[in-house]
Amino acid sequence: MDRHGRIRVLLCKAPLDMHSRGILVVAQALKDAGMEVIYLEASPRTGIAQIVETAVQEDVQIIGLSILSGSPIIILSKMMALRKQKGISDVPIIVGGIIPEEEVSEIKKIGVAGIFPPGTPTVRIVESIFQIVKNSGLEQ
Repeated sequence: MDRHGRIRVLLCKAPLDMHSRGILVVAQALKDAGMEVIYLEASPRTGIAQIVETAVQEDVQIIGLSILSGSPIIILSKMMALRKQKGISDVPIIVGGIIPEEEVSEIKKIGVAGIFPPGTPTVRIVESIFQIVKNSGLEQ
């Protein structure tokens, strides 16, 4: 939480993913719902390690990752392992974007807290984040 009691959310895109429209719409919806959004701009140098390090530095309650470029299981598995290594395994990760249907169960199995494919209403994403953070115990 920030000093005003708002949920702090880190939003970022998967490494080398340059598509921004969806994540920017989600960022605005979260801000409109009263959350503080830290948006990590993607660049060719933005990797999973930088995303997790930013989550640590910014003391966020949830990480939202947009994946439009493929390989969600590989990316998310690496992120989950690094998150644990950095001592923030209690910070939930959610993912949005192009997630092949056949990979959804595996993504849930590795511990991703929410999956939001294209077309998910932003109100559902907002409500889910409030619920996920509440269930994680990180809302204090």
